Amino acid sequence: MMKFAREAKIVFVNRYFYPDLSATSQLLTDLAAALAASGFPVHIICSRQRYDDPSARLARLEWIGRVCVHRVRTTRFGRDRLLGRALDYATFYLSSTIAMLRLLARDDTVIAKTDPPLLSIAAMLAARLKGAQQINWLQDIFPEVATRLGANPLPGPLDKLLRHCRDGSLRFARVNVVLGERMREQLQLKGIPPGTIRVIENWAELAPDKPKPAGHSRLRSQLGLSDQFVVGYSGNLGRAHEFQTMLSAATLLRADPGIVFLMIGGGTGMGRLAQAVAELGLTNFRFLPYQPREAVADALAAADAHWVSLLPDLEGFIVPSKFYGILAAARPVLFIGDPDGELAREIGKCHCGAAVPVGDAQGAVRHLAAWRADVGLREQIGRNGEEAYHRRFCAERAFAQWNAVLTQPGRAVDAGVQSPSGR
Repeated sequence: MMKFAREAKIVFVNRYFYPDLSATSQLLTDLAAALAASGFPVHIICSRQRYDDPSARLARLEWIGRVCVHRVRTTRFGRDRLLGRALDYATFYLSSTIAMLRLLARDDTVIAKTDPPLLSIAAMLAARLKGAQQINWLQDIFPEVATRLGANPLPGPLDKLLRHCRDGSLRFARVNVVLGERMREQLQLKGIPPGTIRVIENWAELAPDKPKPAGHSRLRSQLGLSDQFVVGYSGNLGRAHEFQTMLSAATLLRADPGIVFLMIGGGTGMGRLAQAVAELGLTNFRFLPYQPREAVADALAAADAHWVSLLPDLEGFIVPSKFYGILAAARPVLFIGDPDGELAREIGKCHCGAAVPVGDAQGAVRHLAAWRADVGLREQIGRNGEEAYHRRFCAERAFAQWNAVLTQPGRAVDAGVQSPSGR
């Protein structure tokens, strides 16, 4: 049995973990490995599935490096049908709660992520019963996201009850880790004590040691795009992400053979976008599936610029983490969404790209044309982003912030004390 520098366990709860390649899994895998390397005894409670393969049967118990992974049984309906997804959620709530009650001891810390939604409620119950501390790591805020997307299936009274319980789990927690200032603002509006809220931004899932010039990307060469201006998108394009603005921009540019839109990833929005592209007869798009993790840096380098989007109604509830990979790759980023949104604010501070409102296809075309025409401008914007990444958004900085949260006695920093970022 391995011996650790600290006796109290850190127990993360999330539906997916390595070898799964979903964003929450990869971020958790990175952090768990870093904390274990620092001497924390780290345990993971997750399902035996993968995000893209509900039929996967991963090992019930295994050590991955210095991290102990406990995988619980759930139903395996997958994400295609709402009822099946709900049953998968329900069985994970039940199985993970049982696992927490078995694993947690007094003074341990349970860290609940937000897949499935409202997992912090189950973590609160287990923490109370076992005398453990709770930290919530909010990647998004549900059920508000579902409500704003018009996809909340909960009856009004049940929705109200679950929000009340969710807010109770946030107040109970020693720390609530959020991804940005707009998300902090949302929690404060819900009456969550400001001193319990800590901003720790996500990081690039796999940052390159040194950004590649576009001409050095193997993927770009394989696709025959060496002589074109490539506008990239990498990751999930889901219900929260607006794509009509960029589709309209691509339509305006359809007669220009020198520009191509490279879409890498998946999600419901990716399928809808591909269908719209086919219906419009556009030939300036390329669609590829998710790339293996070791190929992500090369895939990001394949583009001359990248775009990210978020529906304005979801500001403060979601922060697209693909933004950080773009910065690490030293590419300009075009954000489509709320001009006062989290990413729009950061782009303005870092001078690493541009932001346009939803529907402003002409504005998107203007920025892309400027970056295409001026290589020096494009490279300077990319360097600005890379510098901002290493200064404020790199994995090592986030790991240090997490280490500070976990070794800090009592509750989180007082409301008047700023985080290391100076916020």
